[in-house]
Amino acid sequence: MLVDDQAVVRAGFRFLLEQADDIEVVAEASNGPAAVELARRHHPDVVCMDVRMPGGDGLAATREIVARGSDTAVLVVTTFDLDEYVFGALEAGASGFILKDCEPEELIDAVRRLADGHGLIDQAVTRRVITEFARRTAPPRSAADEAAAAAQLTAREAEIVRQLARGLSNAEIAQELVVETSTVKSHLGRAMAKVGTRDRLQTVVWAYQNGLVPG
Repeated sequence: MLVDDQAVVRAGFRFLLEQADDIEVVAEASNGPAAVELARRHHPDVVCMDVRMPGGDGLAATREIVARGSDTAVLVVTTFDLDEYVFGALEAGASGFILKDCEPEELIDAVRRLADGHGLIDQAVTRRVITEFARRTAPPRSAADEAAAAAQLTAREAEIVRQLARGLSNAEIAQELVVETSTVKSHLGRAMAKVGTRDRLQTVVWAYQNGLVPG
Protein backbone atom coordinates (compact mmCIF):
# COMPACT_ATOMS: atom_id res chain seq x y z
CA MET A 1 0.00 0.00 0.00
CA LEU A 2 1.22 3.50 -0.89
CA VAL A 3 0.69 6.45 1.44
CA ASP A 4 1.67 9.93 0.26
CA ASP A 5 -0.24 13.20 0.02
CA GLN A 6 1.09 13.81 -3.52
CA ALA A 7 -0.79 11.85 -6.18
CA VAL A 8 2.11 12.14 -8.62
CA VAL A 9 4.46 10.50 -6.09
CA ARG A 10 2.04 7.62 -5.53
CA ALA A 11 1.65 7.19 -9.28
CA GLY A 12 5.40 7.08 -9.72
CA PHE A 13 5.88 4.55 -6.95
CA ARG A 14 3.05 2.40 -8.30
CA PHE A 15 4.61 2.39 -11.76
CA LEU A 16 8.04 1.43 -10.37
CA LEU A 17 6.84 -1.25 -7.98
CA GLU A 18 4.47 -2.92 -10.41
CA GLN A 19 7.34 -3.46 -12.84
CA ALA A 20 8.27 -6.27 -10.46
CA ASP A 21 6.29 -9.46 -11.10
CA ASP A 22 6.07 -10.28 -7.39
CA ILE A 23 4.72 -6.91 -6.17
CA GLU A 24 1.13 -5.67 -6.39
CA VAL A 25 -0.13 -2.31 -5.12
CA VAL A 26 -3.47 -3.04 -3.43
CA ALA A 27 -4.37 0.43 -2.13
CA GLU A 28 -3.35 4.09 -1.93
CA ALA A 29 -3.96 6.73 0.74
CA SER A 30 -3.19 10.44 0.94
CA ASN A 31 -3.06 10.82 4.75
CA GLY A 32 -2.50 8.91 7.95
CA PRO A 33 -6.07 8.17 9.06
CA ALA A 34 -6.98 6.86 5.60
CA ALA A 35 -3.86 4.70 5.67
CA VAL A 36 -4.89 3.13 8.98
CA GLU A 37 -8.36 2.28 7.66
CA LEU A 38 -7.07 0.89 4.35
CA ALA A 39 -4.43 -1.19 6.11
CA ARG A 40 -7.16 -2.70 8.27
CA ARG A 41 -9.25 -3.45 5.19
CA HIS A 42 -6.58 -4.77 2.81
CA HIS A 43 -3.94 -6.27 5.13
CA PRO A 44 -0.99 -5.36 2.89
CA ASP A 45 2.35 -7.04 3.49
CA VAL A 46 4.13 -3.67 3.29
CA VAL A 47 3.02 -0.04 3.61
CA CYS A 48 5.23 2.62 1.98
CA MET A 49 4.54 5.53 4.33
CA ASP A 50 5.32 9.23 3.90
CA VAL A 51 6.10 11.20 7.07
CA ARG A 52 4.63 14.67 6.76
CA MET A 53 1.11 14.80 5.27
CA PRO A 54 -1.80 17.22 5.76
CA GLY A 55 -4.67 15.59 7.61
CA GLY A 56 -2.57 13.14 9.61
CA ASP A 57 1.14 12.35 9.65
CA GLY A 58 2.73 9.05 8.77
CA LEU A 59 4.39 8.38 12.10
CA ALA A 60 1.09 8.43 14.00
CA ALA A 61 -0.42 6.13 11.36
CA THR A 62 2.59 3.81 11.62
CA ARG A 63 2.19 3.62 15.37
CA GLU A 64 -1.50 2.71 15.07
CA ILE A 65 -0.95 0.11 12.35
CA VAL A 66 1.81 -1.57 14.35
CA ALA A 67 -0.18 -1.37 17.61
CA ARG A 68 -2.97 -3.41 16.07
CA GLY A 69 -0.63 -6.38 15.99
CA SER A 70 -0.95 -7.08 12.28
CA ASP A 71 1.82 -8.60 10.16
CA THR A 72 1.96 -5.45 8.03
CA ALA A 73 5.46 -3.97 7.88
CA VAL A 74 5.84 -0.21 7.47
CA LEU A 75 8.56 1.23 5.24
CA VAL A 76 8.92 4.95 5.91
CA VAL A 77 9.74 6.70 2.62
CA THR A 78 10.60 10.36 2.99
CA THR A 79 12.61 13.25 1.62
CA PHE A 80 13.92 13.99 5.10
CA ASP A 81 17.05 12.26 6.38
CA LEU A 82 17.15 14.12 9.70
CA ASP A 83 17.84 11.94 12.70
CA GLU A 84 14.60 12.97 14.40
CA TYR A 85 12.52 11.52 11.57
CA VAL A 86 14.40 8.25 11.79
CA PHE A 87 14.01 8.22 15.58
CA GLY A 88 10.30 8.87 15.16
CA ALA A 89 9.94 6.07 12.63
CA LEU A 90 11.77 3.57 14.84
CA GLU A 91 9.80 4.63 17.91
CA ALA A 92 6.54 4.22 16.01
CA GLY A 93 7.51 0.65 15.11
CA ALA A 94 8.49 1.05 11.46
CA SER A 95 10.45 -1.85 10.00
CA GLY A 96 12.39 0.25 7.53
CA PHE A 97 13.43 3.73 6.48
CA ILE A 98 14.46 4.84 3.01
CA LEU A 99 14.82 8.18 1.24
CA LYS A 100 12.67 9.20 -1.72
CA ASP A 101 15.73 9.96 -3.82
CA CYS A 102 16.82 6.32 -3.74
CA GLU A 103 17.26 4.36 -6.94
CA PRO A 104 14.17 2.47 -8.22
CA GLU A 105 15.89 -0.86 -7.59
CA GLU A 106 16.50 0.13 -3.98
CA LEU A 107 12.80 0.80 -3.39
CA ILE A 108 11.81 -2.52 -4.94
CA ASP A 109 14.45 -4.35 -2.89
CA ALA A 110 13.29 -2.58 0.28
CA VAL A 111 9.68 -3.69 -0.24
CA ARG A 112 10.80 -7.26 -0.86
CA ARG A 113 13.01 -7.28 2.22
CA LEU A 114 10.25 -6.04 4.49
CA ALA A 115 7.79 -8.52 3.02
CA ASP A 116 10.29 -11.25 3.92
CA GLY A 117 10.50 -10.02 7.51
CA HIS A 118 13.74 -8.06 7.22
CA GLY A 119 14.31 -4.55 8.47
CA LEU A 120 16.03 -1.81 6.52
CA ILE A 121 17.61 1.58 7.08
CA ASP A 122 18.80 3.62 4.13
CA GLN A 123 22.56 3.45 3.70
CA ALA A 124 22.65 7.25 3.94
CA VAL A 125 21.53 6.89 7.56
CA THR A 126 24.48 5.73 9.61
CA ARG A 127 24.83 3.25 12.44
CA ARG A 128 24.95 6.10 14.96
CA VAL A 129 21.21 6.65 14.38
CA ILE A 130 20.36 3.24 15.83
CA THR A 131 22.83 3.57 18.69
CA GLU A 132 21.53 7.02 19.58
CA PHE A 133 17.91 5.86 19.35
CA ALA A 134 18.66 2.91 21.61
CA ARG A 135 20.44 5.20 24.08
CA ARG A 136 17.46 7.57 24.20
CA THR A 137 14.79 4.92 24.60
CA ALA A 138 16.44 2.32 26.81
CA PRO A 139 15.62 2.49 30.53
CA PRO A 140 18.59 2.61 32.94
CA ARG A 141 20.09 -0.88 33.06
CA SER A 142 22.66 -2.44 35.36
CA ALA A 143 25.21 -5.07 34.41
CA ALA A 144 22.86 -7.61 36.00
CA ASP A 145 20.00 -6.43 33.79
CA GLU A 146 22.16 -6.79 30.68
CA ALA A 147 23.28 -10.23 31.78
CA ALA A 148 19.66 -11.27 32.29
CA ALA A 149 18.74 -10.01 28.81
CA ALA A 150 21.62 -11.91 27.25
CA ALA A 151 20.64 -15.03 29.20
CA GLN A 152 17.38 -15.17 27.27
CA LEU A 153 19.42 -16.32 24.28
CA THR A 154 21.76 -19.21 23.72
CA ALA A 155 25.38 -18.35 23.01
CA ARG A 156 24.86 -19.03 19.30
CA GLU A 157 21.67 -16.92 19.13
CA ALA A 158 23.43 -14.04 20.88
CA GLU A 159 26.37 -14.22 18.49
CA ILE A 160 24.06 -14.16 15.47
CA VAL A 161 22.22 -11.13 16.86
CA ARG A 162 25.57 -9.37 17.34
CA GLN A 163 26.54 -10.14 13.75
CA LEU A 164 23.15 -8.88 12.61
CA ALA A 165 23.81 -5.61 14.43
CA ARG A 166 27.01 -5.27 12.41
CA GLY A 167 24.80 -5.09 9.32
CA LEU A 168 25.53 -8.57 7.99
CA SER A 169 23.00 -10.56 5.95
CA ASN A 170 22.07 -14.15 6.81
CA ALA A 171 24.45 -15.40 4.13
CA GLU A 172 27.29 -13.23 5.43
CA ILE A 173 26.66 -14.37 9.01
CA ALA A 174 26.66 -17.98 7.83
CA GLN A 175 30.01 -17.46 6.13
CA GLU A 176 31.43 -15.73 9.21
CA LEU A 177 30.32 -18.52 11.56
CA VAL A 178 30.88 -21.36 9.07
CA VAL A 179 27.31 -22.67 9.22
CA GLU A 180 24.45 -23.03 6.75
CA THR A 181 22.29 -19.99 5.95
CA SER A 182 19.22 -21.98 7.02
CA THR A 183 20.85 -22.48 10.43
CA VAL A 184 21.31 -18.73 10.83
CA LYS A 185 17.69 -18.14 9.86
CA SER A 186 16.45 -20.70 12.40
CA HIS A 187 18.56 -19.32 15.26
CA LEU A 188 17.55 -15.76 14.45
CA GLY A 189 13.88 -16.69 14.33
CA ARG A 190 14.11 -18.29 17.77
CA ALA A 191 15.98 -15.28 19.16
CA MET A 192 13.31 -12.89 17.86
CA ALA A 193 10.55 -15.02 19.37
CA LYS A 194 12.31 -15.06 22.76
CA VAL A 195 12.85 -11.29 22.99
CA GLY A 196 9.56 -10.34 21.33
CA THR A 197 10.82 -8.43 18.28
CA ARG A 198 8.98 -8.49 14.97
CA ASP A 199 11.83 -8.05 12.50
CA ARG A 200 15.57 -7.71 12.07
CA LEU A 201 15.64 -3.95 12.59
CA GLN A 202 13.77 -4.10 15.89
CA THR A 203 16.07 -6.96 16.95
CA VAL A 204 19.13 -4.78 16.36
CA VAL A 205 17.57 -1.99 18.42
CA TRP A 206 16.86 -4.52 21.21
CA ALA A 207 20.49 -5.65 21.10
CA TYR A 208 21.77 -2.11 21.58
CA GLN A 209 19.24 -1.33 24.30
CA ASN A 210 20.17 -4.45 26.26
CA GLY A 211 23.92 -4.24 26.01
CA LEU A 212 24.54 -7.09 23.59
CA VAL A 213 26.25 -4.57 21.33
CA PRO A 214 28.32 -1.73 22.74
CA GLY A 215 26.85 1.67 21.87
